[in-house]
Amino acid sequence: MPPRRRAPRTAAADAPESAIADASTPAIEVPAVQVDPSDRLPREAIGDVRIRVPSRGNRKLEGLIDAVNADDQVKAWWHVAAVNATRRLGMSDHSWIHIQIVLNSAIRLARLLFRRGVVPNVVADYGMSDRDAEVVIAGGALFHDTGMTVHRADHEEYSLFLTADKLPSLLADVYGEPERSIVVAETMHAIIGHRRRGNPFTIEAGIVRVADALDMARGRSRVPFEAGHQNIHSLSAYAIEEVRIVPGRGRAVRIEIAMNNSAGIFQVDELLATKLRGSGLEEHVEVIARIDAEHERRLVQVFTI
Repeated sequence: MPPRRRAPRTAAADAPESAIADASTPAIEVPAVQVDPSDRLPREAIGDVRIRVPSRGNRKLEGLIDAVNADDQVKAWWHVAAVNATRRLGMSDHSWIHIQIVLNSAIRLARLLFRRGVVPNVVADYGMSDRDAEVVIAGGALFHDTGMTVHRADHEEYSLFLTADKLPSLLADVYGEPERSIVVAETMHAIIGHRRRGNPFTIEAGIVRVADALDMARGRSRVPFEAGHQNIHSLSAYAIEEVRIVPGRGRAVRIEIAMNNSAGIFQVDELLATKLRGSGLEEHVEVIARIDAEHERRLVQVFTI
């Protein structure tokens, strides 16, 4: 991978630690539950869907979020992705709640990283701003799983043609050309980069990749476990109690994972560590997973094969 060029530090990079403390706590409350698409008609199913993220005065980010919240086609894609994942494949939640969690995690990561001097590639390579990078990251989070409407296999690639068709119109009132096409292209790189061997080569893509793996707290992957599928994947997912993104000391970001059972280590290593490796963020992010309880929680009485 060629070395990333670094632009001069922005004023935000020199912000005091207290100024970014709020970025370490969830600004948007989302249900830590598995979403099971109901038998409601599609119009009813998408009626309550509304994505929120703290914009901090980023009008470009607000413009994208407003456009998405007004677009029933995007909401319908999220609904179909949820039906395919949860009802048809018995997977973890891929509904708009997953999108909400990934988006807020990604923006939180981005702001902590940027304020510690990590320069996004739209700044380094195009002379754009951190706020433009937030739009790229948000677009990647919003559209990274839309390809699940087509198929689980290669869904990242299917997400690309849906994004290429939809995102330019959503950004029509936000950017003119050529900036709009640059933002769309960088967003699509972030989308394809979130797959297991995505090999992202921008900071923005690395952020989306890691944020996708952070939706692992207890309740977010419980359907296989509760349906009786007892394996290391379901047990380890059930063992994750909480995930927090906080400012680091030696590194820009510290991800703290609370577990109720050491089986959660598999989830952390198999999911998060796999996404962190090769993300380009390894030197900026530390991960701490621990069991705070005096005794581990018993997840299964007897395991038989």
